[in-house]
Amino acid sequence: MPPIADHPLRYPMANELHARPFPSVAAPSRAAYLAIKPAKNAAGRDRAKDRTHLIDLLDRFGAQHPQPDATHYFGQIGKHILKWESHTEFVTYTIFGDGVAERPFDVATFAVFPEDWLAAAPGTRVTSALIRVEVAEGDGGLSDKAHDWFVPESLAISRVLEDDLVVAGDFRIDPAGHMRFAVFARPGTGARRIGRVVQRLCEIETYKAMSMLGLSRARELGPRLAAIDGTLSKLVGDMCGPIAEPAGMLQSLLEVSAELENIVAQTAFRFGATGAYETIVNQRIEVLREQRFAGRQTFGEFMMRRFDPAMRTVKSTERRLQAMSDRALRAGDLLRTRVDVERSAQNQDLLTSMDRRADLQLRLQRTVEGLSVVAISYYAVNLVLYMTGPLEKTFDIPKTVLAAIATPVVLLFVWLMVQRIHKKMA
Repeated sequence: MPPIADHPLRYPMANELHARPFPSVAAPSRAAYLAIKPAKNAAGRDRAKDRTHLIDLLDRFGAQHPQPDATHYFGQIGKHILKWESHTEFVTYTIFGDGVAERPFDVATFAVFPEDWLAAAPGTRVTSALIRVEVAEGDGGLSDKAHDWFVPESLAISRVLEDDLVVAGDFRIDPAGHMRFAVFARPGTGARRIGRVVQRLCEIETYKAMSMLGLSRARELGPRLAAIDGTLSKLVGDMCGPIAEPAGMLQSLLEVSAELENIVAQTAFRFGATGAYETIVNQRIEVLREQRFAGRQTFGEFMMRRFDPAMRTVKSTERRLQAMSDRALRAGDLLRTRVDVERSAQNQDLLTSMDRRADLQLRLQRTVEGLSVVAISYYAVNLVLYMTGPLEKTFDIPKTVLAAIATPVVLLFVWLMVQRIHKKMA
């Protein structure tokens, strides 16, 4: 019996769940992280350029190339480990190295990315980060280090994964242009567990940065939406009174609706992506299972105070845009209904006027028909009198008597003839 046939995508779908393994990061160690995104049309970018850029970096270290159409890569480049991932709008590079720099967050850590290679990137930097992983047996000295390394007002620090690690960061860009994160691992914490936390921190920062693009778009739309809202409100207000030029007002409403629909189409992807990225940020923080450290704010609290208001602004702008679009459509429908009602009233008046004219025409026609009957009868009576002229002399019947006898007969005949014509025409 032949084996059952597999769906052509069965193995690719199953392998996709295991395609992006967490890195193994032993403490102490360091990492340099970079996320690159084209400034425009990132989702429709030429992904072959991303692959070419990656291969250029690998060739500098004589490293093995990824598989064709690969969306991820993990391998050795010189003394470091490279993890590369391709996403819908961006690509990320994370390079891990053993040990930590003597100077915390030394800019030389990022020098593993060659300058000329960075300059040739097929896009712009969304974010970059330096991550320092140390061993910490206890909490002693951690608060001092966090205070020295980060801006106290923005510092977020918390215990994660049942106090196996302590993570800290301030989400500020340092003078070298990078974010900074510190990971303090308890002795005996597994390399994979540390790797998962490091990757979560990179994801939180990246998706936070991508989400903030939605806030920028929402702010750009603010003045434009305010102007459109004013125009729309004026048009709707004008509809409350007599409308001098309905066609012109309808054209204005159609222009407003078209502009709003165009904005909706242009922003739908960005606002939708912002919502998805926000969800990922919150999920990545949730899986860290944070606990408060030394009374400081956690990553979740930092996001609640700084990140959530920005996301609410984006959602508010999206709802406002949709509400304005619906309002413009309703206003257009109301105006069309009003125009149709007024046009129906005009048509009714026209029909009434046509009925009156038809009635007058019918009366005139009947009058003409009556006169026609009289005229035809007059000539027919004369013809009959001419035809019966000999009887006047033969039977000595006066002409007036003959006329009196012939006239009603001729009238009746002519009237019957006209009625027959009416029946045939009907």
